Amino acid sequence: AVAGQELCQPRCAFSTLGRVLCLAYSEAGISNETLQLDSDDFVICQKPVELLGEKSSQSGVSVTLESTGLDDKTIKYYHVQHLLYKRFAPDISSLVLSDDIKLHSLQLLPIYQTGSPTSDRKKLSQEKELLSLFCFFSLPHVGYLYMVVKSVELMSVYQYPEKSQQAVLTPQFLHVITSNNLQCFTVRCSAAAAREEDPYVDTTLKACPPVSMDVCALRIQLFIGLKAICHFKNHIILLTKADPEAIPERREPPKRLLSRKGTNVKFKTPPVAEAGWNLYIVDTISPVQLYKEMVDYSNTYKTAKTQSCIHLLSEAHLLVRAALMDASQLEPGEKAELLEAFKESCGHLGDCYSRLDTQYSHLALPYYKMSGLSMAEVLTRADWPLEDGSQKYERGLIFYINHSLDENLDEELSEELAAKVVQMFHMAEPKQLPHILCSPSMKNINPVTAMNYLSKLDTSGFSSILVTLTKAAMALKMGDLDRHRNEMKSRPEMKLVCGFILEPRLLIQQRRGQIIPTELAVQLKDTQPGLLVASVLGLQKNNKIGIEEADSFFKVLCGKDKDTIPQLLVDLWEAQLVAGLPDVVLQELFFKLTSQYIWRLSKMQPPDTIPLRTSEDLINACSHYGLIYPWVNVLISSDSLADKSYTEDLSKLQSLICGPSFDIASIIPFLEPLSEDTIAGLSVHVLCRTRLKEYEQCIDTLLERCPEAIIPYANHELKEENRTLWWKKLLPELCHRVKCGGEKGQLYLSSLKLYCSRKKSLT
Repeated sequence: AVAGQELCQPRCAFSTLGRVLCLAYSEAGISNETLQLDSDDFVICQKPVELLGEKSSQSGVSVTLESTGLDDKTIKYYHVQHLLYKRFAPDISSLVLSDDIKLHSLQLLPIYQTGSPTSDRKKLSQEKELLSLFCFFSLPHVGYLYMVVKSVELMSVYQYPEKSQQAVLTPQFLHVITSNNLQCFTVRCSAAAAREEDPYVDTTLKACPPVSMDVCALRIQLFIGLKAICHFKNHIILLTKADPEAIPERREPPKRLLSRKGTNVKFKTPPVAEAGWNLYIVDTISPVQLYKEMVDYSNTYKTAKTQSCIHLLSEAHLLVRAALMDASQLEPGEKAELLEAFKESCGHLGDCYSRLDTQYSHLALPYYKMSGLSMAEVLTRADWPLEDGSQKYERGLIFYINHSLDENLDEELSEELAAKVVQMFHMAEPKQLPHILCSPSMKNINPVTAMNYLSKLDTSGFSSILVTLTKAAMALKMGDLDRHRNEMKSRPEMKLVCGFILEPRLLIQQRRGQIIPTELAVQLKDTQPGLLVASVLGLQKNNKIGIEEADSFFKVLCGKDKDTIPQLLVDLWEAQLVAGLPDVVLQELFFKLTSQYIWRLSKMQPPDTIPLRTSEDLINACSHYGLIYPWVNVLISSDSLADKSYTEDLSKLQSLICGPSFDIASIIPFLEPLSEDTIAGLSVHVLCRTRLKEYEQCIDTLLERCPEAIIPYANHELKEENRTLWWKKLLPELCHRVKCGGEKGQLYLSSLKLYCSRKKSLT
């Protein structure tokens, strides 16, 4: 900080992170020449100037680095960076003297990162790390506090009620002395440092009072003849000088001249007059004690709809926060007491923002979170009847409860508190009632009470698909199945899907990290499985539920263990493939489906429920399912003993393999459980080898296992560049096997005749 002339004299320095930061100012102040009148009787004086950051280098002040105390070899690596230039000038219109603009106190205040109560960072070493740096300087009537971090910013301006002589800044207070008073003011350093330390300080998780608040004068103490002040830890050291005063001397007249008028008093100065110097060490009041006094005083503003209560409690909060910024200086008992006061102050601020209708009402949420209060405790504190006995709930409280219920907290409200919440939202935010009732925290709500409030929404014009679904869920909870069915039938299925997308908790809830299907989801599984699958797919499309979460939901819903896949989950996978979800990895989804098809075919395990889509539906609806090759149908039809229960899984697997998107090589290792001894297994193996262009091996296999399918196979597969296999492989093999005869000789002969008739038709 530089003021006045170009020649600057350093006043204090602070070294950190390889940098030396200096404060300097000119000693002369305003020269006498600037106050002289010129020939035209004009007063010539300089204007006040403030330059921040890079602009401060334009002041014209020259700064030269000296190597005093520095290694001569390293001085070349140091450079000057201008941060702030500020020039003060007297206000001639108000007859301000030059002494009133003379700087008398300059100070750099560092704050280190040591783990504040709002920081989640863990320090790996005991070394302090500079978090924030503050620059303070003072004139007789005003003081300025700047924050010097990434940029220079004016934080606070202190207006003193009387002329000051010296000021000293600490992380908690600003102490100023006048001729006879020690004054104490609040500072904002801790709030600024907290924002630098914690990136979540201005979110729904955490909050901190702003640095832009007006500063407060905390205490004024009388000391006669104050001359100097300094501080050490929690002590303020004062130096006073008591000027000698006239000492009254009593002189008695002679007895013969005794007068009734009393004694005469004559003031005489002692021959040797010496000043009385005194040194005081004043212990600053403990932060907890001052915090309690400020909280007690704030109670006078509790019923007033003003900002005074918030301002005072914010000061108390910052006081405790500042004391906790350097926890290494605290005893364990002190730290625990301060942490308790910190949480308590957050609770008080949460009460203020939840009661008062201000533009910052949303801050009730982070302050209540930081207080550690449960939702039930906040609701108990929120019983504030008006003077006429009525009840009014402000935006801050409604915002806190709405957000807390939306977070799916593990806390479950009692029936009484749940009813209170419903009443509050019925009065303040009736449209939010369906969302509120779907929260896991409202599990204990009386369904009759909830249904009554929902019915009031219908009559007041707030009827929506969400109200319908919530009423259906409550009717189910009441055991009224008829009313449940009527509510579900009153809306088309696509509307119901949209309702579930708006409020996923109607189907899926989480408690203590576990996925819990609702009673409504269980009911839909048994009565409307298609709607359930379509709704979960809609949630995935709108990023309301993840892929793994959806898989877990269906496994829990169907009561299956980790390794067992219910048919409803297979239906969902098939629906995902049809819908083409962008966040689904295609080959991973192929793997899930083929693995399940293969497992069922190998274990002869039918699906636990009727599949929602047939293979024909999938082929018509999804390009990933291809038309099954004609020769495959011939091959399958040769097995007269095939179990019709498994034909759908087999057709879906064959269709996927015949599709254009399937990576055949990825499935080969998983085909082992599917034996080639069965026609179903044989068809899958031959299909995969065909897709891999292993035609000769496929021809040998079909000639051995199913001769009647060889010609359809050749007609479909042996084309263009593979046509030579007709002459080099297929025809010689057929002739050879006909000559050998045997049980299948007639089949080989029929295949050969079919081959010859085809060639004749071509020629």
